[in-house]
Amino acid sequence: MRCPKCDNEQRNTNECEACGVIFSRYRAVQKRKKNKEAEKVLLRKKKFGRVVQFFQIIVLMAVGASAMFYYTSLRKGSEPSQSGTETIAIKQSTGTLQKVGPVKNENQTKITSSISPSRGNGIEFARKATVSIETPWGTGSGFFVSENYIVTNRHVIEFDKSKIAEFREKVETARRLIDLEREKLRDMRRQLQGLARGPSRSQLALIIEARQKELNKILPQQEKGEEKLEQLDREMQPSDIKVILADDSEHSANYVLVSDEYDLALMSLFSGEYSFLSRPPAGKKLQQGEKVYTVGSPVGLRHTVTAGVFSGYRKRETDDQLFLQTDAAINPGNSGGPLIDERGFVYGVNTMILRDTEGIGFAIPIEKVFDEFSSALY
Repeated sequence: MRCPKCDNEQRNTNECEACGVIFSRYRAVQKRKKNKEAEKVLLRKKKFGRVVQFFQIIVLMAVGASAMFYYTSLRKGSEPSQSGTETIAIKQSTGTLQKVGPVKNENQTKITSSISPSRGNGIEFARKATVSIETPWGTGSGFFVSENYIVTNRHVIEFDKSKIAEFREKVETARRLIDLEREKLRDMRRQLQGLARGPSRSQLALIIEARQKELNKILPQQEKGEEKLEQLDREMQPSDIKVILADDSEHSANYVLVSDEYDLALMSLFSGEYSFLSRPPAGKKLQQGEKVYTVGSPVGLRHTVTAGVFSGYRKRETDDQLFLQTDAAINPGNSGGPLIDERGFVYGVNTMILRDTEGIGFAIPIEKVFDEFSSALY
């Protein structure tokens, strides 16, 4: 074994006996350096594309300005009536977001938005407009609300900061234990050299070999933990978010907007024209008992459709935020997906379930998306 740092040749495959470098850590550092260089090259390539995207945004804003009055009226007309709503205590419980399998098809396929939601094809239309979202710490769902914008939950793309400290403590504790084990093994090897041939020397050699094997099993897990901690410590970048479309093509978000008040986030994707979900006609409100559907990626099963009924409008007692209640299944991975009717009109963004219950899920009204991100969507 030749040390990659000082070129010392030895038999030990874990650390250098000359310079003391840990081979797994050294390789991890070199790998991160290569990844950073690759990111710099990618950013330079994207620089020109962003200039073009800027002019596209200007054109879209100019066109959208002419329709602002109409959409404003539509939003006011479609706001759910709050009369008769019940104030209840809602506890957010989204569960752990489970990672999904690798995407096989990386080819981009343009999906046009020429189909209008209608009876018979509304659910299939909504599936095409729904995306899976993968981050270094988990997965969720989202959907297009315009040709170039995807809405999802804030908690899908932001790691729970309260859990970072707990995770860091586990990684650092494991790191200290590994260092102590290495030190113990070095002491045992020095002791072995001083023993004469015989049962005691053979026994100690076997003990050292067994402990080294156990340490070698732990090192890859620790390396993964160190890499994940490094990702969590640095500020999230749009390139960290992988968006997977209905055709299995993978994309990275151009930029991300996050709501301070609601569990909402908006991502831009200027890679083509996509199907997007429309709000219901002005004045159309969900009625209790009306059939509704959710689309998302629960536990990694992409573009799963579940059905249920609209249970009513509910207010959260802590901040008076309004939610749509449904008994359609909302599972980990559904977060950020759409709540639709059979025609494909979207009424809400699935966000949470009531802890320790079944069939009680909640969605944020779609009107809040356009209120929060009006500067981008109008």
